[in-house]
Amino acid sequence: MTSMSAAGNPGADLSEAARQLEQAAHDAQVAYDCLALGDIDRAQTYAITARTAADAAETMLRAALDDGASVASDQ
Repeated sequence: MTSMSAAGNPGADLSEAARQLEQAAHDAQVAYDCLALGDIDRAQTYAITARTAADAAETMLRAALDDGASVASDQ
């Protein structure tokens, strides 16, 4: 799969990374709220989805940084 930045649209990767980080923050808050309510199973589910979204954002940011380094070294 080719990243959007490799296709010539670096803003798309950063936009999606930002969206993933927002999702991670939301899911982390829901996990926290579930813990406060004593719903440990649901808290675990949301903690896992928060981690997954954060990992996805990190992957996109790394790709964007790598693409930026490649572009800088090409010039």
